[in-house]
Amino acid sequence: MIHSNGFDQFKQDHPNLWNTTLALGVGGLSFAGTMAALTVSQSSRFQNLINSLLAANSVQAMWYVTRAAGFITYLLFWFSTVLGLAIPTRLFDRWLPRAATYDFHQFISLLALGFLGLHMGVLLVDQYMPYSLAQILVPFISPYRPLWVGIGVFAFYLALLVTITTYTRSRIGLKAFKVIHTFSLVSFLGALLHSFVSGTDTSLLAVLWLYGITAATVAIFTGYWMVKGGLKVFAKKGLSEKLRLSDNPSAGGE
Repeated sequence: MIHSNGFDQFKQDHPNLWNTTLALGVGGLSFAGTMAALTVSQSSRFQNLINSLLAANSVQAMWYVTRAAGFITYLLFWFSTVLGLAIPTRLFDRWLPRAATYDFHQFISLLALGFLGLHMGVLLVDQYMPYSLAQILVPFISPYRPLWVGIGVFAFYLALLVTITTYTRSRIGLKAFKVIHTFSLVSFLGALLHSFVSGTDTSLLAVLWLYGITAATVAIFTGYWMVKGGLKVFAKKGLSEKLRLSDNPSAGGE
């Protein structure tokens, strides 16, 4: 029997291996669950049960599922973006350990990708507006609002890139990691535009409030992150100037 402290020690000694194993485990379970669901769904008894419980034989049923998954994906990406902006600014350090915030950020990102896979995958079996695999993965060829769905596809690829580089930071270097991670803001903006314009529920007041509040919080956190970054640059320049003057006192005046 492996105790929890053994897992904690393993995480501390091999953080990259632990994160990679976690990502592969989540991906493997998601794939296995999807394949099992597809296999079971071929059973006529199972189909009859689901149809009686959820009216899944309705032409709109899958559309409702993909919209629900889309909302959950958007909220998870929003939360992940906020956490990602809070980590370098140490905004939550007084309430949460820094390592816990970072791990939670990684978990939320993986969970968001899982629901995004559901959001996209359901469209393959949707009877209301069926999509081909190419229409899901290739931008701007969607039969429904191709521009804004295409922007959503680009947002997906950027989110995937940012998540993958989280587990390859030691190989690509910290500078490249930080540059790539700034694309998460572009990914969130793409997800917001895709959801707002392509969503069939945008006319609802509650949905408009949802988009407005989430967009405003990301804007506020982004502004705070930029200000903190600017203050750090000025602080470093000021320190460099003080060191220069201390090494050469005559440089400060006549």
